[in-house]
Amino acid sequence: MHPSHPLRIGLLLVLSAWPSLVSAAEFVISGPRAMGMGGAGVAVTTNALATYWNPAGLAMTQTVDIRLQGGGQATDRLGIGDALHDLENFDRTDTSPANLVKAQLIADRINRPGATVSVNGSAGLYFKGHLGEHAFGFNVSDVATGGGFVSTPVTVTPPVGPGSPVTVTGQMALRGLEARQLAFSYAYAFADKTFSIGITAKVIQGAAYNGSTALQGGSGVSTTDHFGKPNISTTYGIDIGAIYRPSSWVRFGVVAKDINKPTFDAAGGGELKLEPQVRAGVAINPYSTLTLTADVDATSNKTFIPGVKSQLLSLGLEQTILSEFLSFRIGTFKNMQDASTPFVPTAGLGMRWFNFRADAGGGYDFREKGALVSASISLTF
Repeated sequence: MHPSHPLRIGLLLVLSAWPSLVSAAEFVISGPRAMGMGGAGVAVTTNALATYWNPAGLAMTQTVDIRLQGGGQATDRLGIGDALHDLENFDRTDTSPANLVKAQLIADRINRPGATVSVNGSAGLYFKGHLGEHAFGFNVSDVATGGGFVSTPVTVTPPVGPGSPVTVTGQMALRGLEARQLAFSYAYAFADKTFSIGITAKVIQGAAYNGSTALQGGSGVSTTDHFGKPNISTTYGIDIGAIYRPSSWVRFGVVAKDINKPTFDAAGGGELKLEPQVRAGVAINPYSTLTLTADVDATSNKTFIPGVKSQLLSLGLEQTILSEFLSFRIGTFKNMQDASTPFVPTAGLGMRWFNFRADAGGGYDFREKGALVSASISLTF
């Protein structure tokens, strides 16, 4: 896909949405450490990002952590991005039989069942502190999910007379939700950190956008001036989590997010409801500098693309050297709801200098041309 095109499509989807009446957002991979390890974070996250991943993780270490992170993921299924680029560059004035065949091939590529675009991302400021075995944290963050699909198939109309152009037209529908959150977390560890429980309460401002974009040969896919003002509503959400550490080298974690089913006003009337998400994880330390981790979604999460669900299996590894001066991470994840999707490789790097840390992570789906990237800076005491 050409570099400018995914950026425009990404902006289109993140900023534009038409929520369905009842839906659930996929579990967004937040933070470069988890992203570098294939999206696994439920049992392994004990820094300030535990306010997102699993609040019980806050109580597993007695540290103060201040963290700023941002990242996102985009998936271009069946090459629709390249097909839209070819549509934009199509010469409507060329009425030759060969160009008509080219127009139909472009239309067929765009209209292929399953040719869609999905995006998600998160960004925010996260804080963690402690008072003995009591831990607390908060974050001010934004989590966005969205998707785009062809709602009106692209059709090709031959010239109707001398001098008239070839007409290629269709329409793409857009759906998504931006959840602006103010979250407060509390966690407590029992029995020398053998077991911890945590809860997060979130005030969520949901922004739903109403829009669609025209697909027309020889014209760009517009990303502005077609979506109106967002439909804003405010509600609250509850997350709960637990971590069990039977020995110093293994931890098991589970988190249930949005257990109260937060509900927002949908554009055009009706409601948009977030269904609970449940994810379990395990982290193993064969020795002190090596971490092996895995997460799995216990729930099948709906997305904003009709017929597309998300249920991820995530696997990762982290090796630190020189007293965590450097951290090397690799991982992979797969959507178990789509047997045809491959395992997507990820990798990441962390650097620590006294109390300062900088981390980056990312991955690439070579089949679907999907990319994900995240970075953070933090101070840990």
